Amino acid sequence: MKAVKRNVTFQESVGLLCSDCLTSGENDIMCAASVANTLGVEVSLVQNSPCCPHGPTLLFERFNGKHKKQRYYACSACRDRKDCSFYQLADEKVSEAKKMSREELNRSQQPWTSHEHFFQRMQDTKDLSPSERKFCQSCSLLLRPQEVQTHSKHKIKADLTDAILSQPSYLLLPLEDNKTNAQYLFSKTATEFLITTIKRLGYDRVLCVGSPRLHEMIQSEASSDLSSLLLDIDHRYGQFYPPSLFCRYNMFNDHFLDGEKSRTICEDFLHRNHGDGIVMVTDPPFGGRVEILAEVIQRMMGRWTMGLQDLGSTAKLPLLWIFPYFLEQRILDSFPSFTMLDYKVDYDNHPLFQSNRKKARKKGSPVRVFTNLQPSEIHLPLDEGYRFCKACKRYVAEENIHCTQCNSCTSKDGSTYKHCKDCQRCVKPGYVHCTVCQRCELPDHQCNRQSMGCHICGSLTHKRKECTDQSSTAKRPKKKRKR
Repeated sequence: MKAVKRNVTFQESVGLLCSDCLTSGENDIMCAASVANTLGVEVSLVQNSPCCPHGPTLLFERFNGKHKKQRYYACSACRDRKDCSFYQLADEKVSEAKKMSREELNRSQQPWTSHEHFFQRMQDTKDLSPSERKFCQSCSLLLRPQEVQTHSKHKIKADLTDAILSQPSYLLLPLEDNKTNAQYLFSKTATEFLITTIKRLGYDRVLCVGSPRLHEMIQSEASSDLSSLLLDIDHRYGQFYPPSLFCRYNMFNDHFLDGEKSRTICEDFLHRNHGDGIVMVTDPPFGGRVEILAEVIQRMMGRWTMGLQDLGSTAKLPLLWIFPYFLEQRILDSFPSFTMLDYKVDYDNHPLFQSNRKKARKKGSPVRVFTNLQPSEIHLPLDEGYRFCKACKRYVAEENIHCTQCNSCTSKDGSTYKHCKDCQRCVKPGYVHCTVCQRCELPDHQCNRQSMGCHICGSLTHKRKECTDQSSTAKRPKKKRKR
């Protein structure tokens, strides 16, 4: 069956983690099912790519066992073609009529009103007494008095105080579809830890990319010394924040959906005080390709660099990237200088990414903080069981015991690792050394399982772009068909 006729999910088409691996966190990189679904897909940001309602699309290259490839454009934000059906072969010639039809479709799927007009609802709501204020959770809309009757059969939230209005993430129903939004929100404990850390490090501005819970806590604290700007693709926040505090932004293609005005607001925020005193905190959906997120982060760092004057050419935008521990290597491939902290980030509305509930993982949340800051400067809370390791010169989790042979605190997943003399490194406690595979694996593993490497020659030492094996890519003579 041709790919164009099939609703291929984003995870399947680009070889992402399956839902079992993502929730359990037991597999370090990819499960066998994900590897079996695709022999390899590469994705990249390219100039002048066609646009869908979510901005410029990404270029995908799919490879099969015969070393053939298919290049096509697809949506950067939605990981299921049911949510965004855009699909175009890279070499397809698009007629002018089809281009006009697409432009009309893209316009029709934008928010029904401008950001300025949308925010007027908040101003009108604040003019009312708390008992008169209404919010329709079914429509995610602040209601004016004359509109209440129209929404009488919907789920209405009433008696909205100023404190409630300052916390929109508690009013809005989270968009939790893993294939589209994956809108999971920091717990109060995690949010307070981030703010405490940012203040202790001396920053006064926070660029919140996909982290609305952090932004709203900063904005709701009148005595806070911090200022913040939220970049998020969810347009619903536009009715709670003016354009100076919120920009609609797609973090998978670095696109400002409200145009140059939003881009200018973001750049002015980055360049304030000559670029000094700012830190970026990003919490992207975990199903996204790390290399694309890394490239977008590099672009944001480039914007910040343009405003530097007294910070020096070697300065780097301070960054806190919230992501699962089992994607550590992929992040380090893009940012070798980054460090993964032991802090476990909890989420309010995720049943497994928590530490203090019955259904939570026994090892706690698998989500960590990756940063280009010095780990020794980031204090993890002692009352939550973290401690300072003098040998490693950083704070570590309670179960992370220092290994004298590795000379490091090696645990990553919330368990205490054990040292394997044959592998000469620490491994998970459930692993055993396999003499066939020459490495530690689970007891019931399949020996010599093929790992992801080059899509052309199968080598594990390089990727397809660096492959020098010309023989495997040479065109084979076509066989004559029998009549």
